[in-house]
Amino acid sequence: VQLQASGGGLGQPGGSLRLSCAASESIFTFNTMGWFRQAPGEQRDLVASITPSLSTKYTDSVKGRFIISRDNAKKMVYLQMNSLKPEDTGVYYCNSKPPLPRYWGQGTQVTVSS
Repeated sequence: VQLQASGGGLGQPGGSLRLSCAASESIFTFNTMGWFRQAPGEQRDLVASITPSLSTKYTDSVKGRFIISRDNAKKMVYLQMNSLKPEDTGVYYCNSKPPLPRYWGQGTQVTVSS
């Protein structure tokens, strides 16, 4: 498995979770990396991305609440999720942007519920 996402779980509305993704060097070093979310019954969508030079972009629904970061030395990508909402629920995956099919891992489940 090339990309392993972890850190999901049950989060309270208004609470926080931090996701981590361990990447192999072949995909990490020169690529923009992204976090993708797949809600039940929906397609997998890009939530946030970060370039090798640390420029970030976010989908409108998470702007101001989520923070994507990366540690180039450790080949890790993170997603700090704050002010959680029920609509943040889904399986979160990391991959390059654009995503490479062979690098999809198992994802990590995030459930936001009281």
